[in-house]
Amino acid sequence: MKDKHILYIFLTSLFFAFNSFSHTVSGQSPVQVTEVRENIPTYMPGAPEPDPMFFFGRGSQGAEQRIYPYPLYDNLTNKKADKYYNLVYLENEYIKVGISPELGGRIFSAIDKTNNYDFIYRQTVIKPALIGLTGAWISGGVEWNIPHHHRASTFSPVQYSTEEHPDGSKTVWVGELEVRHRMRWAVGYTLRPGSSIIECNVRINNRTPLENTMLCFANIAVHVNDDYQVIFPPRTQWSTGHSKRSFNPWPMVDGVDVSWYKNNSRSASWFAVNYEDDFVAGYDHGKNAGIMSVADHNIVAGKKFFTWGVGNMWDNILTDDDGPYLEIMVGAYSDNQPDYSWLQPNEERSFVINLFPFRGINGVKKSNLDAAVNLEVENKNIEYGFYTTKAYPQATVTLKAGDNILSEEQISINPGKPYVNQAAMPAGVPENELRASISANGHELVAYSPVVVEPVPEAVGYTQPEAPEDIANNEELFLAGQRIYQFHNPSLDADPYWEEVLRRDPGDVSANTGMGILNLKKAKYVIAESYFDKAIERLTAQYTLPKNVEPIYYLGEALIGQGRLGEAYTAFYKATWKQEWKSPAYLALAEIASVQGNYQTALEHTNHALDANAYNTRAYVVKTALLRQLNRNEEASEIVTFAREKCDPLDAQLMAEQWLISNNEGISEVLFNTLQNHPINAQEIAAGYFRCGLWEDGETVMLQLNEETANQTEISPLVYYYLAYFAEQQGNSTKAEEYRLQAAQQPLDYVFPFQQEVINVLRSAITANPNDARAPYYLGNLLYDWQPQEATALWEKSAELDPNAPITWRNLAIAYSH
Repeated sequence: MKDKHILYIFLTSLFFAFNSFSHTVSGQSPVQVTEVRENIPTYMPGAPEPDPMFFFGRGSQGAEQRIYPYPLYDNLTNKKADKYYNLVYLENEYIKVGISPELGGRIFSAIDKTNNYDFIYRQTVIKPALIGLTGAWISGGVEWNIPHHHRASTFSPVQYSTEEHPDGSKTVWVGELEVRHRMRWAVGYTLRPGSSIIECNVRINNRTPLENTMLCFANIAVHVNDDYQVIFPPRTQWSTGHSKRSFNPWPMVDGVDVSWYKNNSRSASWFAVNYEDDFVAGYDHGKNAGIMSVADHNIVAGKKFFTWGVGNMWDNILTDDDGPYLEIMVGAYSDNQPDYSWLQPNEERSFVINLFPFRGINGVKKSNLDAAVNLEVENKNIEYGFYTTKAYPQATVTLKAGDNILSEEQISINPGKPYVNQAAMPAGVPENELRASISANGHELVAYSPVVVEPVPEAVGYTQPEAPEDIANNEELFLAGQRIYQFHNPSLDADPYWEEVLRRDPGDVSANTGMGILNLKKAKYVIAESYFDKAIERLTAQYTLPKNVEPIYYLGEALIGQGRLGEAYTAFYKATWKQEWKSPAYLALAEIASVQGNYQTALEHTNHALDANAYNTRAYVVKTALLRQLNRNEEASEIVTFAREKCDPLDAQLMAEQWLISNNEGISEVLFNTLQNHPINAQEIAAGYFRCGLWEDGETVMLQLNEETANQTEISPLVYYYLAYFAEQQGNSTKAEEYRLQAAQQPLDYVFPFQQEVINVLRSAITANPNDARAPYYLGNLLYDWQPQEATALWEKSAELDPNAPITWRNLAIAYSH
């Protein structure tokens, strides 16, 4: 390893790997991973809507219901038939977990083998309903919602792969490119020998050069009945609903304990107001078994449960015979819905959510990754119990009242053999002086004393902002607009708030920057530039070196959009002076230098980008490509292997780089299977080589895809347009013309461009062949939500060239009616 950022991460990873290995018990069997085709009766969905679905202000889960560039899955046939799905199972001596890549990458089933208890809701039928952001949605299992709730692709197939580790553990990775925001996410499900814990290692990667916002919640569905209770940590005093509009005491609401499923007569969402504890649980007191989630509360702050309510019609709409469910939800970098946090350009977020069954202890008061403890005092009787996630042949259980030991016992305990006991409550001892603990191998696994809650007053709920002209303070006016933008408010826009700031103060830095970013994201590069210039003018007044370089960085992006690479290069270099923008700015410099053929300079810039952000996946792609250009293939191979392991094992452009380096058959099979099964990745690879000016590399990958796909599946016409652009940049106009002819022959259905890079590609096609009706139609699809007048003009041109395409007239009808 030749780079210091790689060496640092490698040594850190080695430490944690050794630490994990050192805690395994010798003689344990390795985890088994199996893939099977399993029949699950399915109410078959029809084909999704082939026409683009644009945004006109509809909401979903309190945020914008933007469907484009996904299709709308609203065609439900209600016809039940057998259907075989690919399921991947992880199994050890304690649990068996089923994962479904074809159903959004969810955990489909999870059974505690020690008591045959389904601790996650397992559907025996697939029965979609129109609940999801893009339509069809199913209940059950563990659903990952990134970067919105519910995720647009939660009912769609995702990528997956499997890994084996030296300690006998196995990991199944699932993930995808989320095309509305062009961010990647991946979840690695890891099961270790001798442990009942499912480790869910989550990675979220903003691969774009623009800041994004994201929400991340895991929805854990569980089977429920009158004995089922959702358990928030004992320190929880208040709960709230969506958007934190109001607060209720927990768990008693209007004299009813709503933690019990049976006490919810209507649909409800209960978010815990708790920022101190790491766990949330669900427990079936009739079966004396449940599920536990443990995660670092400093990152995974959200704790929620949702129920349709007892006897709700959705119990029958979403399943045939599997009964009612509720969802226990845990949120990372978020504690509410909608509630979005910010990701810098190329920023990666990673964290772990741990799930495990627990049983035999009648509930829980505290839990960690070693054990869970319950302690109840009723009628002067103490009942306490412990569940452990691993086997401890020799453990010590202690119950104390103050300094007095009431009971101490040497026991053997494991996930299939929990411990419970009772004792008399000593007279005159306050409950909070009780302490139940379990120790093994020289350290305390878990301990609990009843919590004394200091009353916390009810918080003030969120209220909709006033009209812009009614907010007196300029900073509050700006922040009101920023919250609207950050939370993807479906009924309000940020623009009027920021425009009101600029009406009062045309030079305001924050409002000019915000308006510039809004226009930049809509590909209105000239307008964006004017706003950034105004912000920079004030920041640099009196010959000042600005502390805030955000508008300088984004000015560079606006200039790139206009093809003014030299000026963009200068802007990005100035942005590198601030650590916050160093990594994305150096990566942009590297891409410009690469376009200009200055590969050594580009490589130096990429190294600086990685020094500032060692998990910048796009920088690893660019670095690998540059090393190839410099004939340093051995180094390139090391870099790309490392990046796939530590950043994103499913990133398609990293796969493409591996293939270009080695031309290995195994890598080739993985790459082109991925591009055939998840074709949107091909466009993202093409866009990556477009930004770096690596025309030959882009053409090589796309041509091989064409060859691999021949007579099997259709290739998007956008791939052919990219090929034409790459050929033209290499001076081969004849090949470019052939590619454009192939693009024009592809079907119009389901062609929804989503990248700003493709704007220049399609404009180039329009210029090269003014008689091509398809290129203006596709460009109109991309631009309509951003620039409706420009899109309408492009569709009008397409309809004039080809009046026999109904979809163009449909789009024009939508445009005219709005």
